[in-house]
Amino acid sequence: MTPPEPTTSSSPVHGTADSAHPSPAEDPVVGSDVVADTTDGGGGPQPEPDDAPAGPGPITPIGDYAVLGDRQTAALVSRSGSVDWLCLPSFDSSACFAALLGTAEHGRWLLTVSDATEVTRRYLDDSFVLQTTYVTPTGRAVVTECMPMEDDRADMVRRVEVVEGHVMVEHEWIVRFGYGKVRPWVHRVRDPDDTPGIRATAGPDSLLLRGDRLPTAVADAHRDTFRMDAGQTLELVITWTPSWAPVPRRLPILDRIHATEAAWSDWAARRRHRGSHAEAVDRSLLVLRLLTDNVTGGIVAAATTSLPEDMGGERNWDYRYCWLRDAALTLEALLEYGYREEATEWRNWLLRAVAGDPADLQIMYGIDGRRELPERTLDHLPGYGGSRPVRVGNAAVDQVQHDVLGEVMCALDLARAAGLDEQAPSWELQRTLVDHLADRWREPDRGIWEVRGDLQHFTHSKVMAWAALDRAVRAVEVYGLDGPDVDHWRAEREAVRADVLTHGFDAERNTFVQAYGDSDVDASLLQIAQVGFLPADDPRFVGTVDAIRAELEVSDGLVHRYRTHTTDDGLAGGEHPFLACSFWLADALARMGRTEESGPMLDRLIGLGNDLGLLAEEYDVEAGRMMGNLPQALSHLALVRAVYSHDEAVRRRRERDGSGPRADVAEEPEDTHALQR
Repeated sequence: MTPPEPTTSSSPVHGTADSAHPSPAEDPVVGSDVVADTTDGGGGPQPEPDDAPAGPGPITPIGDYAVLGDRQTAALVSRSGSVDWLCLPSFDSSACFAALLGTAEHGRWLLTVSDATEVTRRYLDDSFVLQTTYVTPTGRAVVTECMPMEDDRADMVRRVEVVEGHVMVEHEWIVRFGYGKVRPWVHRVRDPDDTPGIRATAGPDSLLLRGDRLPTAVADAHRDTFRMDAGQTLELVITWTPSWAPVPRRLPILDRIHATEAAWSDWAARRRHRGSHAEAVDRSLLVLRLLTDNVTGGIVAAATTSLPEDMGGERNWDYRYCWLRDAALTLEALLEYGYREEATEWRNWLLRAVAGDPADLQIMYGIDGRRELPERTLDHLPGYGGSRPVRVGNAAVDQVQHDVLGEVMCALDLARAAGLDEQAPSWELQRTLVDHLADRWREPDRGIWEVRGDLQHFTHSKVMAWAALDRAVRAVEVYGLDGPDVDHWRAEREAVRADVLTHGFDAERNTFVQAYGDSDVDASLLQIAQVGFLPADDPRFVGTVDAIRAELEVSDGLVHRYRTHTTDDGLAGGEHPFLACSFWLADALARMGRTEESGPMLDRLIGLGNDLGLLAEEYDVEAGRMMGNLPQALSHLALVRAVYSHDEAVRRRRERDGSGPRADVAEEPEDTHALQR
């Protein structure tokens, strides 16, 4: 095959991965010696100036991003082929590509086809292998990329194949460690197989680029533009290693793409049943798996930090940590679809993370279970769309939120119902935590939404305290676990219930309220029926759902968490409808038997996802765009559970009507959901 003519001085593209080497003029390396690429400035790592950051340029809509991941970290790739976010080697490491929160100068890896008139993309089967097809006036090319799984590497591979005519390919590689602040020392190297590469090093981090054709240094970046013809392929890979580690061998790219696709698809095939909205549910379950660390078992809330809830505002948070609440709810969603092994992984993570004095229980932890997650701002970054500050770490780690143990106990109860044996250390820990909560639930807290205003007696927190005590009692009464304090738990459970019904319910308006003495409602109250505090058809719950729709629903099914202008959350500005709460509303309607409403609402909400089925945290109705961190575990798990509730409600209704189960509705699982029905 005749290689294409490059438009800049660089190596040609060939049909195989390792057949081409840069010419001597382009690669100053002799043997394995390292020579500084002085066009990058040399002189070692250089931090950016402390001047105020330049204003953001045009932004890529949050919904235009795809996510890739290897279950230790994740990358966000734009529709135009720019990797604008990647933290290596783990979810909460500092980013080496941070253009998502700034500009290209804060680091990105662009591989795209110029002058495309049509761009379509999809994940291959049930995987996170992304395939993007570019159509131009002269040809068609396909880019396949992924983060390979289970290979003891922290890397990403990309493969371009021209299937028709010819195209022009643009390649740009800008590495900035430290969330876009640190310019690395960049030099050319050869790996143990004599394959050339470009290595960027700063402090503890090193990122290596290898491939059929390497870009050349231009100013503070590496760039290349070249033509590819039908039948030609280009393979590229980046690999993170500690800066002191040797350059690793290169592994076959195409084999790793196929193996990664198979690994994801094999996991997805373990799903026990398939009901309505099957594609959306499948993708959501995969997202929850992607956000689960494959070493520790910790489940992060999202892959990103500081994507704003309000464009240009200050509601920008780091979600790359493990919230007990989100992780517990994720576990429940996975259990409902038959994933039991994951429950064991998470329970083991929980035991390690929360071990110690129950008074030290935190609402969130690092992926590895660490407790210290200090919040700081990255003032060198202009933020997504000018939304500042950009935060890393999360000060909510020090908050008291009494609802958290309720979610944990509900998840562990569901695990017991699914047939998982309760281990003695796990139950002993649960007993200790419940005893502590029994003595503390009367105190105010920050609530599920982590307000930074005054402590309050949030109704949802009290309801979830009731749920924690209730599941502890069930563990003794239903599953026969040792419970010397069960009488105390029963008494406290009834005390919480009476307290909520007395102080958290507005009888005149027939609705529960956000906090004691308040008049506002809160979308978290939709969980009252989910945890069994009241049956879904109880007039008090029905009245609460109606009040939430009247006061917080801004579009068909889209609801706010709460009224930011009347809630003391300690922050300026507002936010957009919260997707998890919107799915909770559909879930509540389904539990109430109003499937003629929950079905169309699910259609509407699921339709708000992007072309790959990904959901962020919120949705801006006026602008028609997603907002907040992406992908958001809470949004996806709420989708999965709402669809499950809808399918169950349809099945029950059809059984009552004598028409039998329907093929597109989930089959009845084992007794994993009985506690909430």
